[in-house]
Amino acid sequence: MRELRIAVFPAAVALGLYAERAALVRAPLAVGHSGADIALAVADFVVGLVFVGCGVVAWMRRPESRVGLLLTLAGIAWFLGTFAGSGSSGYAEFGALFLTLHRGPLVHALLSYPSGRLERRTERSTVVFAYLLCAIADVGVTPGAAIALAVALLGVGAQRYLRAAGPHRRARRTAAAASAAFAIVLLVSGVTGLAGASVDRTVLWAYQVVLVGIVIGLTFDLVRGRWVEATVAGLVIDLGEAAEAGALRDHLANALGDRSLVLGYRLEDRGVYVDERGRELELPREEGDRRVTIVRDGGQPVAALVHDAGVLADRDLVESIAAAARLAVGNARMQAGIRRQVEELDASRRRVVEAADAERRRLERELREGAERRLAELETILGEAQHQANDGLAAILAPTQAKLARARSDLREFARGVHPRVLSEGGLPTALRELADGSSVPTELSVPDVRFPAPVEVAAYFVCSEALANIAKYAAASRAAIDVMQQSGSLVVSVRDDGRGGASVDAGSGLRGLVDRVEALGGRLTLTSPPGEGTLLVAELPIS
Repeated sequence: MRELRIAVFPAAVALGLYAERAALVRAPLAVGHSGADIALAVADFVVGLVFVGCGVVAWMRRPESRVGLLLTLAGIAWFLGTFAGSGSSGYAEFGALFLTLHRGPLVHALLSYPSGRLERRTERSTVVFAYLLCAIADVGVTPGAAIALAVALLGVGAQRYLRAAGPHRRARRTAAAASAAFAIVLLVSGVTGLAGASVDRTVLWAYQVVLVGIVIGLTFDLVRGRWVEATVAGLVIDLGEAAEAGALRDHLANALGDRSLVLGYRLEDRGVYVDERGRELELPREEGDRRVTIVRDGGQPVAALVHDAGVLADRDLVESIAAAARLAVGNARMQAGIRRQVEELDASRRRVVEAADAERRRLERELREGAERRLAELETILGEAQHQANDGLAAILAPTQAKLARARSDLREFARGVHPRVLSEGGLPTALRELADGSSVPTELSVPDVRFPAPVEVAAYFVCSEALANIAKYAAASRAAIDVMQQSGSLVVSVRDDGRGGASVDAGSGLRGLVDRVEALGGRLTLTSPPGEGTLLVAELPIS
C-alpha cells in the first residue's frame, strides 16, 4: 500500500500535464492562446496537484482515515474533468470548470471527516446524490444541480457539526467550515448560471481558491491529529458505558471503522486468548491484510486486537487505543468481579431468609405439636374434672380452665406470628382471607387462587400482616384493601387504607424488616403516605 501511495503522485502529475496540454491544444486557435488562458491552465493544474499531493500526504500520515484517499481521488477526477472538458470550447468558455467529476469524492470527504466513514443515512444519501451528479455529466454541469448540491451539503454539514459534541465537534469544525465555503461558491456559480449571465474569470478563480483552501485546511487539520483526538475521546466515553465484553468489542470496532475487529482476552492459567464467548482465539501471523495489536498492563499481555492492517497504522493511535482498551478491559474485569460479589451477596441474603422461614416453620410445628397439644390435653382433662366435680370444686376449676384457654389462644397466636400454619396448608389466598377476616379494620381482598413459590408467599403474607397491624394501631382508618396480582414475572402486593397517612419506612423496625425481606428476594418495597391522604404499601416480588 505504501508503494501504491507513492506511485499515485507522479502518475497524477503526468495525467494533469497531459490534460492541460490537451485543453490548450484543442482550444480554438484562430485567435491564439492569451495569457489568461495559459494562467488558467496553470491554475487548473495547480489545483489538481494540490488535491493529489495533500491527499497522498494525508493518506500516508493517517492511513487509518479514508479522507486522504478521497482527496487523492478528487484530484484525479479533477484532471479527468479537465481532459473531458477540453474537447468542447476550451478555457475561453470555462467548460473544464463545471465538469464535476471531482465533486463526488470531495463531498464524501467533507461529510465523513475525519474518519472518512459515513455514519448516518442523511450523510450517505447526500454523498450518493453527489456521485450521481458526477456520473450524469449533462445534469451535473447545470446550475440547478450546483444549487441543489450546495443546499444539501450546507444542511447536512451543519447538522453533522451541531449533532457532535466535545472532541468530535472540534474535529468536525474544519470540515463544517469547508462545507460552508464549498456550498457558497457552488451557490454563486449556480445562481449566476440561472440568471443567464456568463461565468466570468472571477467566479472561476474564486472556485479554485476555495478548493485549494479546503484541501490544505483538511490535510493540515488531519495531520495535526484531530482524527486521533476525536477517535480516542469518543472511544473512552463509549467504553465507560460498556458493561459487557460484546459491547466493548463493538465500541472498538465502531471507533476504528473495522467491523471485522476481533477482541481476545488472555487467560493467564492457560496462556491463550479467548473471544467474548469464551472460544479460543488463534492469532493470525503478521502478514497479509490482518494485524494483531497486543494490549499490555504492567508489561503483561491482557488482551489482543485482531484488525485490518490499515486501521492502526498510526503509532499514536495504536498507543491511545491500547491505553483505552487496557482501561476498559480492567474496568470490565472489575465490573464482572463486582457483579459476582453482588450475586453472591444476593444469594446469601436469599439463603438467610429461606433458612429463617424454614426455622419459623419448624418452630411453629413444634409449638403446635408440642406445647399447644399438651395444653389442649390438659384443657380436656380439666373439662372432664369440672364436669364430674361438685359445685365447690367446679367453681374453683372454672377460672383455671379459662386461664388455660387464654394461654392456649395466646400460644396459637404466637405460633401464627412465627409462621401461619394456614399458609403452608392452604396457600396465600386462604391465609390472606383469614388475615382479612381477623382484621379490626374492614378489609377488601383481591387475590388470585394460585399457589406461588413458598418464599414469595411468606414474604407477601408478612407484608400484608404488618400493614394491617400498622393500620389498626396508627392509621385511624375506616377501611383497607389488599390487592394481589401477577404482573410481568412478579407478584405485586398492594395494601391501601384511608387513614391519616404520614407513615415512614424508617419509623419502625417492622417496615424496615419488610424492606430487607423483600429486597433479599430481589424485589422492591415502596411506601406512599402523604399526610391526611392514606397510605399505600406496594411490594414487588419476582416469581421466577
